[in-house]
Amino acid sequence: MASSLLPRVRQARLAIAGFGCNQAFLFAMLYLGSYNEAAERGFLVDRADLLCVLLVMAGTFALMTRDGARQKLMRAADGLVRCLAAPLVGALFLLVAVRALMPGVPWLALAVIEGVVAGIPLALLLCLWGRVLGEVSIDQSVPEVFIGSALGAAVCFFVAAIPLSGAYVILYVLPLGSAWALRALSEGELGAGKAPKPEAVEGECGVSEVAGDAAGSAEASKLSGRILAGTIVYGVATGAVEALATSAAGAAYASLSVTFVLFVLYCVAALQLYGGRPLSLGVRAVLPTGADQDVGPLGGAYRLAILLMVGGFVAVPLLESVGVSGVSVVLAGYLGVFSVLVSLFLIMGRIAGRDAVRSFARGFAALFCGEIFGVLIGGIVGAIPGTFDVSAALVALAGVAVMYAFLFLFTDRDMAALSVVVAQTDRFEEACELIARTAKLSKREAEILPMALRGRTAERIASEFFISKNTVDTHLRRIYAKCGVHTRQELIDLGEKTEAEL
Repeated sequence: MASSLLPRVRQARLAIAGFGCNQAFLFAMLYLGSYNEAAERGFLVDRADLLCVLLVMAGTFALMTRDGARQKLMRAADGLVRCLAAPLVGALFLLVAVRALMPGVPWLALAVIEGVVAGIPLALLLCLWGRVLGEVSIDQSVPEVFIGSALGAAVCFFVAAIPLSGAYVILYVLPLGSAWALRALSEGELGAGKAPKPEAVEGECGVSEVAGDAAGSAEASKLSGRILAGTIVYGVATGAVEALATSAAGAAYASLSVTFVLFVLYCVAALQLYGGRPLSLGVRAVLPTGADQDVGPLGGAYRLAILLMVGGFVAVPLLESVGVSGVSVVLAGYLGVFSVLVSLFLIMGRIAGRDAVRSFARGFAALFCGEIFGVLIGGIVGAIPGTFDVSAALVALAGVAVMYAFLFLFTDRDMAALSVVVAQTDRFEEACELIARTAKLSKREAEILPMALRGRTAERIASEFFISKNTVDTHLRRIYAKCGVHTRQELIDLGEKTEAEL
């Protein structure tokens, strides 16, 4: 037992440390950029770094949803990991040097360059983390997301507390840690012969056929659409509030320190829903943990994040009266929602029977596009002259939007439905593993078995695994012989019987 747990423990440590580095770097690029360092220069200039990074990341994720572009981008991502993201780190520090030595360079030009230099690698690294985290069970990957995110926020808090202007540039070395962990995980799992799940071809509804086979295409499609709709609304609401944040250095850094502390506390509270050992065996990340519960740990974390976010909206006037920015509380809640969404993207990738790269790409493209629109809307509304408090009205509207998303877009009922879909997917995978183990199937035969049980033709299986149809036919004949069946229908009947027994 100890020997079987050792690789799992090593994977968890690497994933938490590496994903924590990635999250800290993401937080630094989005919220600790140079637009926080100077006096007001105007709305667009003050938020140029944020907008450029978001625009480039959203564009990269949008390209990642296209099959041809995704293959090229993932090759570039693998190349970035092989060189430990050293070119990214070097380019960022070169920009820091240019900004310090050449103060006459236009801020907007630097922001655009920084957006391209940092935004594309950030998107690629996030997709790689989707691929790696998608290789382990949801019960393990979801706690790793929360622990890694808390670690990243804690690092940002300590760096933001350094009484030195521009101290945030220390965080520019973190892609080295993220890439190192990704390379170590890939060499330890994928490099050791564990092949990634083949990607399925998406149907018109935007949900893969595999997802439909695994748990019902209609239900999976509805859940996917609701998650994306809620993601866009959360992004718009958060961006609108971020547009109201002051760009004065002291106030901004004080608010961000509060944000990171609150977010770490949120992650600690969310992990309590998984019990004292969130990475222990048998913990269900999505399913209810008891007969009297209607939602599992992830659903509880979702509720908690919305509560924190809405609490920040409500408390904005009160907090600002005592010198604390209410935006800091809203942003902490948003980071909580962000962590939940990362987990949901992993789950949707699992339901679809493939890695989470495409799910990550679609989800983050929606999230960051929403945030861009929110920042622009907030800036436009905030510039409207008038005697009424525009800021308070914008905060109230953003709060209403968040509550609408929680109550009518992706709700507790949808989380419960997602639990059912995940349970059905888990049961199918367990049945495949049991049949493969009992029949002593080879590695390739075990990979083909789920496709055969779903009724895929030999031609389709051949295209999925990039092998010939004759090779697939040979594998299928061996699977039939080892399982004691003679036809595809008998094999499917065996799979259904095994699922029923489970």
